[in-house]
Order: sequence, then C-alpha cells, then structure tokens
Amino acid sequence: MGFLMDTCVWIDVERGLLAPADVAAFTGDEPVYLSPVTVAELKFGAEAATDVRIRQKRLSALARLRRKPLLSIDGDTGAVFGRLAAQLKTAAHKPRHRVQDLWLASQAIQHFYRFLTRNETDFEDIPGLDLVTYVLARAGKRL
Repeated sequence: MGFLMDTCVWIDVERGLLAPADVAAFTGDEPVYLSPVTVAELKFGAEAATDVRIRQKRLSALARLRRKPLLSIDGDTGAVFGRLAAQLKTAAHKPRHRVQDLWLASQAIQHFYRFLTRNETDFEDIPGLDLVTYVLARAGKRL
C-alpha cells in the first residue's frame, strides 16, 4: 500500500498550513509518491508567480519534493483514466474541468494507493478511489 497526495497537500505544507507531521499522521509508515501531474501543477504555480521571491520559494519547495518517488503515467494509467471519465459522463455528473484530478485519481487507483486531499468534493464521486480527506485547522476548522 502507499499514498498519493493531491497537489493541495504539498501547497498546504509549503505555505505552512499543514505540518509534515500532520501528513505523517495520515500516512504512517506507508510510502508516499509524487505524480507528474503534481510536478506540472506546482511548476506552473512557481513559474506564474509574479513576485521573484515567491517564485524562488516555490521552485525550492518543488526541488525538495522531487526527491519523493515519482509514479509514471503509462498505458495502464490511460486505461483507468478512460474508464473513469466514461463512468462519470454516464453518471451525468456536472461537467467541469477536472482532467488533472482524474489523472491523479487514475494513478492512485491503478497502484491501489490511498489518495490524500482536502478537496473532498473534487474526488468523492470517483468510483474505486480510496479517498482520505483532511480539513485545515484554521478559522475554527480541525484536522
């Protein structure tokens, strides 16, 4: 077993909203993996930052994060993605832009990993996804 993290988890850690110990409380001794989708999303966020200091901070965080084992997107991932996309379309879910979410979910399902996110509504309708969610401990919310 292992864990794949939603991009928001890494952003929350980088911003200091979620401590690495908080993440470890969910993952325990299970291995944690990184997706190329997350690398792309974080790289985009860093490169799009207009403040040079913020850009550098984000790039440094991404460089540290890239030490995690990286899952590949392969033909099996594509097959899972296609099945999920068809199931969601057939279920008449509201159309919304969620391609990256489906790639992440596809990787987690393909490898039988749990998926950690705080964005429950983005993933709760994906069949077969072993979803673990958290709420930030800010403004009266709890982890």
